[in-house]
Amino acid sequence: MDGNKLKLTSSEIGSLWGEYVNGTMTDVVNQYMVSIIEDELIKKIFEDAINTFGKQKKQIASFIENEGFPVPIGFNESDLFKDKPRLFSDIFCLNYLHIMTLHGLLGHSTSLAISVRKDLRDFYDSCDNDAKNMYHQTIELLLEKGNFQRDPLLYPNKNPEYISSKDFTDGFFGKGRKLAATEIISISLNLKKSIMAKTLSIAFSQITQSKEVRKFLTDSENTADEQIKDFSKIMQRDNLPVPKSWETEVTTSTESPFSDKLILYHVGFLFQAAQNYHGAGLASAMRTDLVTTYESTILKNLMVTKKWFDLMVQNKWLEQPPLAPNRKEIATEI
Repeated sequence: MDGNKLKLTSSEIGSLWGEYVNGTMTDVVNQYMVSIIEDELIKKIFEDAINTFGKQKKQIASFIENEGFPVPIGFNESDLFKDKPRLFSDIFCLNYLHIMTLHGLLGHSTSLAISVRKDLRDFYDSCDNDAKNMYHQTIELLLEKGNFQRDPLLYPNKNPEYISSKDFTDGFFGKGRKLAATEIISISLNLKKSIMAKTLSIAFSQITQSKEVRKFLTDSENTADEQIKDFSKIMQRDNLPVPKSWETEVTTSTESPFSDKLILYHVGFLFQAAQNYHGAGLASAMRTDLVTTYESTILKNLMVTKKWFDLMVQNKWLEQPPLAPNRKEIATEI
């Protein structure tokens, strides 16, 4: 059987649909950022990112159209207001691209994992390679500019050891053992992502035209700030450094380069994507204080995304993904 002639499954269509909507959102932000960036090296990376997604966007649309599905609206030039004042510093733009590339790597890997058709697998392989290349470029430039935030360093034990006590799970109030390297992975990554979500919430709250959206952004900023404080306390109790904040890289501009639809969608996307990372952190946590912190964080994020969903639907900004056929409804039409 020709693997390229298989019909795309619901999972494959769903992944393409999500890649298109999320990709067009990031592309609009990238187009704004490349217009304000002054550093030529940073600008070049953004130009590469825009050109790369332009090719991917055409291929995604082709896959969807060939299966008879409508291509999503996603985000486009109508969501970008050109010639607006600078909202972010150059270095924040570079850090933003780095964090969003991390999201892309996870998304492409997930899409590849559920894809069967060979041409689709080849496409996601290509997307993954593009994202890896972008990941390396952003890290190298952040390192060169002295702005890459490395995770805490540990000092090696002389010999391997087995866990010898049930107290290994006790981490409350400084009792029990210190954080394990396997736990620091998720804490550090979640801190960086919460810092990004908080910074964008602050920036977007300055420029949104809608009072309801501004209220949501203020709430999302507070939620992200609580999560930053919770995870920072855990790190600091073990005398470990935490990533720096990015609030000072946001200017005082109040003129919006983005539609309220894009602004609201973007923050909701960050909180939804964060659930994957919080879930991974919960799965690797072996200290009770970490477990309760992750559980609380996941619950608070669910509350944020519920408010986000209601507001998106209220404004008719949330596109409906392809749905499974309603057999009862079909039967009544006969």
